[in-house]
Amino acid sequence: MLTRRLFAGLLAAAPVAPAVAQTPAMPAAGRRPWAQQVPQIRLGLLGGENESDRLGRFEAYRALMEQTFGVPVRLFPAADYAGVMQAFSARQIEGSSLGASAYAGAWLDTNGGVEPLFVARENDGGISYVSVIVVRADSGITGLEQLRGKSLAWADPNSTSGYLIPRSELRGAGIGTESGQYFSRTGFGGGHEQAVVAVLQRQYDAAATWASGQGEESQGYSRGNLRAMVEKGMLDMRDLRVIWTSRPIPNGPMTVRRDLPAEFKKDFTDFHVALAATHPQVYQQIERGSGQGYAPVTHAMFDPIVQLRRDEAAERRRRS
Repeated sequence: MLTRRLFAGLLAAAPVAPAVAQTPAMPAAGRRPWAQQVPQIRLGLLGGENESDRLGRFEAYRALMEQTFGVPVRLFPAADYAGVMQAFSARQIEGSSLGASAYAGAWLDTNGGVEPLFVARENDGGISYVSVIVVRADSGITGLEQLRGKSLAWADPNSTSGYLIPRSELRGAGIGTESGQYFSRTGFGGGHEQAVVAVLQRQYDAAATWASGQGEESQGYSRGNLRAMVEKGMLDMRDLRVIWTSRPIPNGPMTVRRDLPAEFKKDFTDFHVALAATHPQVYQQIERGSGQGYAPVTHAMFDPIVQLRRDEAAERRRRS
C-alpha cells in the first residue's frame, strides 16, 4: 500500500515546478548531426483511447517534429500500456509519453535503460494530477461506502491513476481491492476511455481514471481523460458523479532510451519546452487539455512509484 513515507516522496516531488523565465523559442528547422545515429524518431502512443483518435490528435505534432528535425517521425499506437513498455525493452521506439507507473515499469524492465526528460505543467504551474473514481449520476452512489458489493473497473494494470494509486490508497484505507472482497468484482476496462464508457453503459458501477483536478468538474476539469471525452462528445459530465479523489500524483514523463545521444535529448527537450507557447493548439491536442507547457524532471521524482511497482510485484509473488 502507499505508505506515509512513499506519499511524502510524491508530495515533495510533484506539486510545484520552477517558473519559466521567458518564452522559449522553437529550435530552428534543419537536420542535426545526431541524425546519423537516430535516422528516424519512433514514438510510442499509450493505449486507453481508440487508435484513430490517437493518431488524429498526434498528427500535427508528428509533422511539426519531422519538419523541425529533418528526419522521419513515426507514431506507434499500442493496444495497451504494456505494448509501449515492451517496445522500449526491444529498442523499437526512441520515446513515449508515459504515466508514472508505466515509466517505473519500463525502467525496471530495462534495468535503468530509459530516462525521463520532462512532464506537463498544469494550469497553476504544478506538475501533479489526481486519480478519480466515477459512477453514473443516477446510480444513487455518493461515496465509497456505497460501493460495497458493487463492481469497479480499473483502466489498465500499468496505469498510475487508473490502477496503481487508487488500488494502493483504497487498500491503505482498509478496502480490499480484489474481486469478492469489498467490491463484487473488479476488472480492467481496456483503458481510461473504455473504463468510463463501461460505467456509462452499466457494465460496471464505477471506474478509476485521471484528471488534472483543476478547473470546472462540470467540464471534465482542465485536462485529462474526462475532459477529452467531453470535448469529443462522448461524455456529458451531468451523467457522471466523482465520488473519490486521490492525493496528488506526479505527472507522467516524456521518456526516452538512455542510450540515445545527449544532443538528441537536448533538441527533443527544447522542442517540447517551446511547444505550448509557439504551437498552443498542438500542445493542447497531445496533452488533452490546457496547461503551462513542460518542466524538466529526473528519475528521483519517480522513486516512490518504482518502490510501489516493486511492492506490487512482491505481493503477486506471495499470492502465487
